[in-house]
Amino acid sequence: MSVNPVNWFEIPVNDLSKAKLFYESILGVELVEHEMGPNKMAWFPMEQNGAGATGTLIHGDGHTPSLAGTIVYLSVDNIEATLGKINNAGGKTLVPKTDIGEHGFFAHFEDCEGNRVALHEYPK
Repeated sequence: MSVNPVNWFEIPVNDLSKAKLFYESILGVELVEHEMGPNKMAWFPMEQNGAGATGTLIHGDGHTPSLAGTIVYLSVDNIEATLGKINNAGGKTLVPKTDIGEHGFFAHFEDCEGNRVALHEYPK
């Protein structure tokens, strides 16, 4: 396999509009809304057939925000600046910027919906 094995993630939300604005404001990207069956989604940017993973915010039955379970790591250029945006947008820092040596830095935060999500900053 020539690409990373993970190709899609879903972050559950109760209020799609609120969560969409939250993630757009902290990442500086546009999320595009879609409906798939009974689920409402806001997709993160993606490049068709590009390497790596992308995903969506998802609202629907069986999709419940949680601080427990799988943690999605979002790549950012500057963790401290992004944590500032997160805290200003209604989120909360759970684990501050942490050095992981040659692999860069990480941090965990609680989003506006009550999910634990993480940030990763590659070393420069």
